[in-house]
Amino acid sequence: MVYAKPPLAGPKAVLAYLARYTHRIAISSRRILAFDGVRVSFRVKDYRRDEAGRPRIMTLSASEFIRRFLLHVLPRGFHRIRHYGLLTGSNRTAGLAHIRTILGVPAPPRPTADAPDPPDGPGQARPPCPCCGGPMTILGSFAGWHRPRGPPFRPTSNRAWTP
Repeated sequence: MVYAKPPLAGPKAVLAYLARYTHRIAISSRRILAFDGVRVSFRVKDYRRDEAGRPRIMTLSASEFIRRFLLHVLPRGFHRIRHYGLLTGSNRTAGLAHIRTILGVPAPPRPTADAPDPPDGPGQARPPCPCCGGPMTILGSFAGWHRPRGPPFRPTSNRAWTP
């Protein structure tokens, strides 16, 4: 049995709470106190000490600071947010079946061989175009790891671009 209650401050507060942990960087710029060209000083919390002694200032060489920072940078294609539990990718089918059994919900009907396929082929049903109502057409697709980019910015005049 799961005990869940609505959040006290609403769903936006829950989202803000989770965002602090899923989309934050290794160290915020306000924790960095000084950089003299050779060493970096920044605030840390030493959790091995009691509450009064936790906040400390650590000073590292610039190369060691960068090395430690880069330990937190993920390689291309990796994701920081992981899905786990009943709906994880490798366990999704079995997890959904288990959830349906617990809730007493029947599985959705499987398509039969005599059911007509959508006009684009099996499993290719797409919503109609929101502008004209006609069928949507796939013009291209990207590999899962590839992030499409727009064309490079080319200023139309000699003026410097400012946001």
